[in-house]
Amino acid sequence: MTCSISSLQAQAQNKIVRLLGLQQAEARIEVQALLRSILNASNAWLIAHSKDMIEPEKLSGFEVLLERRLKGEPVAYIVGFREFYGMDFRVSGDVLIPRPETELLVDLALDRIPENGNFRVLDLGTGSGIIAISVARQRKNALVTAAEKSSRALSVAKMNGKGIENIRFVESDWFDALCGEKYDLILSNPPYIPEEDRHLEDLKHEPALALTSGKDGLDAIRKIIEEAPAHLEPGGWLLFEHGYDQGEICRKLLSKSFHEVYSWKDLSGIERVSGGRLTSR
Repeated sequence: MTCSISSLQAQAQNKIVRLLGLQQAEARIEVQALLRSILNASNAWLIAHSKDMIEPEKLSGFEVLLERRLKGEPVAYIVGFREFYGMDFRVSGDVLIPRPETELLVDLALDRIPENGNFRVLDLGTGSGIIAISVARQRKNALVTAAEKSSRALSVAKMNGKGIENIRFVESDWFDALCGEKYDLILSNPPYIPEEDRHLEDLKHEPALALTSGKDGLDAIRKIIEEAPAHLEPGGWLLFEHGYDQGEICRKLLSKSFHEVYSWKDLSGIERVSGGRLTSR
């Protein structure tokens, strides 16, 4: 049996929509990722060659990947990469799957980093390194430190950051291995889901260490806010991602040590990032 790329894509999209409940646009992105993996091709190539017939062995390989997806395994883990901030990042079951809403944190960071002059940035709980690497690539003058507790996750981040000269990777449980170091900007996408949250079942393929943080989901955020002032230069910023309903409590926690405290909304209108500036001495 043979079929064209466009025909196979349409069939696979419909299966994903029917069996997994995704929208057509989401299903199309997922099928494109599976096809890119099997054919070692770009999205542009898939469009240009949509009428090409797929070789039988490639078709069989695609069907194996599609079956894994239909059983609930995330596409990013199946193909081993996910796009973020215009770049493809390697991912594995040791790291969270990059999500587009986290790009807001990168945008806010870049707004605060000058394009010239020395500037020190810390990304806490870097995971696959998407935040630290995106910042380092956009601001060559900044020295970016990517800290991560999990050695397995840090290995993934190092692969993603290979060849980038203005970034270093440190195995550290939050600030523990960074004694005496100070930065102009601290960033983090920490775990923030409550331990008993019903949505965790939908995230069962992703590492729990990077998802949950105590009964109310705020243990890591509290620790970061409490310890960040000792690692920030006067006037330095702390910015971090949090849950859809945690903006108000995060602002209250920040107001104890920071000013210019604010929460920023993502494209869906949800408060996604909060932060503040350390009072200048």
